[in-house]
Amino acid sequence: MKKTLMFLATAMVAVVMASGAYAKTLKMAYDADPVSLDPHEQLSGGTLQLSHMVFDPLVRWNKDLGFDARLAESWERVDELTMRFKIRQGVKFHSGNMLTAKDVVWTFDRIKGSEDFKAIFSKMSMKMVDDHTVDIVTDGPFPLVLHNATYIFPMDSAFYSGTDANGKDKGDIVKHGDSFASKTVSGTGPFTITSREQGVKVEFARFADYWDASSKGNVSKIVFTPIKEAPTRVAALLSGDVDFIAPVPPTDLDRVRNNDGTELITMSGTRIITFQMDQNRREEFKNPKVRQAIVHAINNEGIVQKIMKGFGTAAAQMSPKGYLGYNGGLKPRYDIAKAQSLMKEAGYDKGFTVTMMAPNNRYVNDFKIAEAVQSMLAKINIKVELTTMPKAQYWPKFDERAADMMMIGWHSDTEDSANFYEFLAMTPNKDTGKGQYNAGNYSNERVDQLTEATLIMTDDEERAKALQDIEKILHEDAAFVPLHWQDLAWAARTGVHIEDVVNVMNFPYLGDLVID
Repeated sequence: MKKTLMFLATAMVAVVMASGAYAKTLKMAYDADPVSLDPHEQLSGGTLQLSHMVFDPLVRWNKDLGFDARLAESWERVDELTMRFKIRQGVKFHSGNMLTAKDVVWTFDRIKGSEDFKAIFSKMSMKMVDDHTVDIVTDGPFPLVLHNATYIFPMDSAFYSGTDANGKDKGDIVKHGDSFASKTVSGTGPFTITSREQGVKVEFARFADYWDASSKGNVSKIVFTPIKEAPTRVAALLSGDVDFIAPVPPTDLDRVRNNDGTELITMSGTRIITFQMDQNRREEFKNPKVRQAIVHAINNEGIVQKIMKGFGTAAAQMSPKGYLGYNGGLKPRYDIAKAQSLMKEAGYDKGFTVTMMAPNNRYVNDFKIAEAVQSMLAKINIKVELTTMPKAQYWPKFDERAADMMMIGWHSDTEDSANFYEFLAMTPNKDTGKGQYNAGNYSNERVDQLTEATLIMTDDEERAKALQDIEKILHEDAAFVPLHWQDLAWAARTGVHIEDVVNVMNFPYLGDLVID
């Protein structure tokens, strides 16, 4: 009976599409397009945004930061270490293959081999119970099973098995490489990719056999054009060349808000923007007084007011307000006299020269922020040789640790403080994936121990204290340069109801988008 109902639901979707209810085209522009179609190649906002278009997760975040069922139609705790997920039946991949538990386990095993993702799943294993049931088993009490399940986008194991035309394994994860998975996709998501020219245009078509017949989304085609320059992106919206843009630069918020025919949606953000100081490249950065001097020399409140036009919140830690790890006692500490004094105490009052890299199309005003930091550090005799570049070129350089100071922004996709520390503050470890984005090569045994401990704590009060203690250690150590939490802004022409599909995670659920 269930299979018959699913068949009828699928047939109804096809009829609705044929009738023209799905005849809307969305023309959209972001500041950049994803560097790869492989959902496991890079842990980034762009990758996750794409994943929600062409794949589906087991569960996904809703606007209340709760969990909605997606490819897992239900879940239950079997015992203290085991969470059982019932996989939705009748779900078809873009290739025509049917989703089973085998695909979910294959995906889980693959993701554990990803340099970027494996740290998230280091305490977890998965086993197949039957064709539509899987268990996630943890190696101890673990409070974030559902949080982590939002990262699991089941892949088409048959489609990605075997070898490509070059004799390479189709399932290989290749960082910044020309792999089968980086340019070919078969997901379960609402859209398929019909054409792609990196850096120029990506076209999507609605998947006729999409499983979610309850979705009210009526977009049949998406034409996605990356527009790096913010003024050009805004002009394209105002002229009607595109229907939806992100991000909207702070300088144009009022212009978009007050324009007839466009709507602006804004939210307080949780993405921390930082600079990291590479202690392996520079001996000076091993001295905590030098790191403290740099933090004290940077007027991050001034950056928020002048460069971000108030569209952000100056930060002194990674955890934003509302997260368990947020430590209310930590404040921004701009003090140029203190910075100069610290440089003198460290024996570097005459300064030194460093290299710095930052993207110019990844974060709001990223290159302007880097230029401001360059100017501020000159006041303590640190000369900065700055290079900025598009994010497609930047991330390989970041992975190489190609400069002494490198910018990175981070949103905790688990909506939990420990995610920041796992990736940005723990001692880098290629085997476990911990510290994967710690380009400062910062290492503190106590931070490592506390972070690991929080991953098995189930008492929120105890866990909050430990997370806040980590923030205090990082603050006192000047482990990194905290700048601000970046706010979020999207804009669309009137009648494109983005307010229903955008969220604080910045993963717009475009499959549910309705256009009048």
